[in-house]
Amino acid sequence: MKKNKERLPWLGLLVVLLIAGNLRSPITAVSPILGEIREVLNLSNVQGSLLTSIPLIVFAGCSILISRIAAKTNINYGLLFSLVILITGLYFRVSGTIPMLYIGSFLLGLGICIGNVTTPAYIKNVFPEKIGIVTGIFSVAMNLLAALASGFSIRIGEWTKMGWKGSLGIWIVWAFLALIIVMADIFNAKGKPVKAQSAKVASTFSIFRSKQAWSISVFMGLQSLLYYCLVAFLPTILIEYGMDKTNAGWVISIMQLAMLPVMFIGPVIAAKMDDQKILIYGLGLLMFTGVLLLAVFKTRYVYIAAMLIGMASGLAFSLCLLFFSLKSKTTEGTLKISGKAQSVGYAIAACGPPLFGMFHDWDSTWQTSFYFLMGIVLIMTVIGRWAARPRYIEEH
Repeated sequence: MKKNKERLPWLGLLVVLLIAGNLRSPITAVSPILGEIREVLNLSNVQGSLLTSIPLIVFAGCSILISRIAAKTNINYGLLFSLVILITGLYFRVSGTIPMLYIGSFLLGLGICIGNVTTPAYIKNVFPEKIGIVTGIFSVAMNLLAALASGFSIRIGEWTKMGWKGSLGIWIVWAFLALIIVMADIFNAKGKPVKAQSAKVASTFSIFRSKQAWSISVFMGLQSLLYYCLVAFLPTILIEYGMDKTNAGWVISIMQLAMLPVMFIGPVIAAKMDDQKILIYGLGLLMFTGVLLLAVFKTRYVYIAAMLIGMASGLAFSLCLLFFSLKSKTTEGTLKISGKAQSVGYAIAACGPPLFGMFHDWDSTWQTSFYFLMGIVLIMTVIGRWAARPRYIEEH
């Protein structure tokens, strides 16, 4: 693995911003127009749900393998390949046939998966002295573009006069722009003085024997589980509690907006700490209080609960990304923990919504489901405390 000593910092930052815009938006853009896609292509509910679940399955199944391959190649080329695969998948997805719809979903999931794994390593490689602030920018950009993709998906389809194909196909333009900038970054990096990684320990240690790596992976999975359970069910719960659909939708929007400032500030503060336990305890308290307010008071303090949950989710997610770089000694180590944490994390997160719904089948008041989440918050806080320890993943 090689590391560039000189390069244009603004170009590297532009790479991070444009890559970030591709890692969630092609997925979040689907939900608002899923009904239209099902109607046009005559899909069942199960068939329609696969458009979102296929990329998540790819994330869980391929992240470790991708991290191993990426550790042996140039990071910039990894990003380049991710965008080529993503663009191909985006094109196939809107080609108009059902088989291509699913093939495209698989390919875009694979492209995003490569980007998910390699971008934290790129940040560590290019911005070793500014990991915290660049990780914060990366987190905010990724989630802001995802929110915009969801919010404007229907209008983009109307504006392009192409319906669902326009809503999903527009992201090919963003991916092409990212591809151009990544190619410019590769060209800029050529001819610069390079040096080999000073530490070779990443090549000799097993990521599966590292307790620190397991802590980070499980922490990522549990915080994702909490997020996906609430995003999937909270609007339905609030409507059952008597809130109208419009206000229930605003609750999710407030939660998403509350995530953004914490996503930027959190990594900047955390990067200056050897042990991030205070931040872990803080996000655990915020999340527990937010879920407790929903369980006890229902809609009475729902906007406060949404803000607390959003702040906690934003901080937890950004800390996970930061731990990939901060808790590894080398770029190769960052790739390994990024791959493992995302494979384990998405596998754990996938179990959340079914369990949350199962508890509702037992208790129609949703109380048991909320108690389940509060228990997960407590476990997440303990695991997060272990993940925040001032130890590297290479230290067994």
